[in-house]
Amino acid sequence: MKTRPGNELFSAIVAAPFGAVGVRTDGAFVRELVYLPSQFGEKSPTDPVSEKVAHQLERYFSEPDFRFDLPLAPVGTVFQQKVWQVISSIPRGSVLTYGQVARLIQSAPRAVGQACGANWYPMVIPCHRVTATGGLGGFSNQADAGGFHIGVKRWLLAHEGIKDW
Repeated sequence: MKTRPGNELFSAIVAAPFGAVGVRTDGAFVRELVYLPSQFGEKSPTDPVSEKVAHQLERYFSEPDFRFDLPLAPVGTVFQQKVWQVISSIPRGSVLTYGQVARLIQSAPRAVGQACGANWYPMVIPCHRVTATGGLGGFSNQADAGGFHIGVKRWLLAHEGIKDW
């Protein structure tokens, strides 16, 4: 496997149809998943937790209905956790708008968007299933319509059966 600068930051780097996913673990928990461009190359898992993550990511990339079962480190504020819980309940093939999520938790759409952008576990907590009222919206705190992260969001939604983006 290729070794590139920055690879040492990750316990594994898994090839993805849109680039790669960097996996950070601490030996017991997943600490973070990061969308990466393909120039990062792949990195073999360095521990059992990152091996489990790599296997589950590969399953998701081939089976959009696959459900993750990973030991996630507890992170986020109480509010973020509330948003992430709602997002985690959105079924594959469906989306909610930031406003719809906000109404469910009695909050504001912008605050929901900020919680989505603070998600440490994208795909596992599927923030890509949250969109703007009039379009795709941002993704991973990125709003560039032609950028890498928006491309990832489009791919994830299409992979899960939503082709309109």
